[in-house]
Amino acid sequence: MKSFESRTKVSIVLPAYNEERAIGGVLARIRALRIPHSEVLVVDDGSTDGTARVAVEHGARVIRHPYNIGNGAAVKTGLRAARGELVVLMDGDGQHAPQDVPSLLEKAAEGYDMVVAARVRGSRAPWQRKLANWIYNRFASYVTQFPVRDLTSGFRVVRRRAALRFLGLLPNRFSYPTTLTLAFLRSGLSVHYLPVPHHERIGKSKIRPWEDGIRFLLIIAKIATLFSPFRVFLPVSGAFFATGLGYYLYTYFTQHRFTNMSVLLFTTSVVIFMMGLVSEQIALLRMERIEADGGARTVPLRAVSGPGRGADEPGARTLLP
Repeated sequence: MKSFESRTKVSIVLPAYNEERAIGGVLARIRALRIPHSEVLVVDDGSTDGTARVAVEHGARVIRHPYNIGNGAAVKTGLRAARGELVVLMDGDGQHAPQDVPSLLEKAAEGYDMVVAARVRGSRAPWQRKLANWIYNRFASYVTQFPVRDLTSGFRVVRRRAALRFLGLLPNRFSYPTTLTLAFLRSGLSVHYLPVPHHERIGKSKIRPWEDGIRFLLIIAKIATLFSPFRVFLPVSGAFFATGLGYYLYTYFTQHRFTNMSVLLFTTSVVIFMMGLVSEQIALLRMERIEADGGARTVPLRAVSGPGRGADEPGARTLLP
């Protein structure tokens, strides 16, 4: 731990929206950790309660959005404004325990580009959410060919320069952990999952289980198509081919015919297969362009630290000098 403390600055970023009841306790527990060379940054995403005031009272640097843009937008603002080489991303609603932060930092100091706090069995969450997360993890593992333990966990440590490369890909709403994870894995950056318990949040969740669940599944499918399209197109093409082959065998043995439907299914299979190949090449070119941009997206702190609007997040302003 000493070698890590001596050479690295850490930014702990908490995106928050109407978390007045919870954020004070979370910040007090973070302060109690006394992590050397660290800062605590709260991005208030247009709260209508006293979230920003409570955060200031507990010594955090606070950046405010003029209105509610979304959790992902708050994370992007935090990554731009962070000073540390390592950035801890965690929620301010109490479901992520600050005492697990040192363990995540210790693992990141071993050289990982991203360390994710994966929910262990027994963590408090509705069963619908656990089932959805299980489906998401299996799908993401198939797409990335990497054992994804917790795709949607927002409790993680990332190397700031690596994360900034993908900032333009992150959505403004809830699925930034998914995008960031797939982007890191696609680019060959190292990811580690550290099992930690998650706790019940304080206050009411902003996530609507069914509406947001369906929307989130569509987002994951879009992101998977963006990063590894052939892994999505190939099974669809295979399904059409298998159906066409089965229908052909059925009609051949029962009617001694090769029907138009079989031709249509075989043709569709080939078209989808070729679309997958083209999409894979487009995705590769896109990732190469992002790699070429490298750290060009790195933004100096003064972009958001002055009064009024910052240069990179419209309307962002700080409450503390």
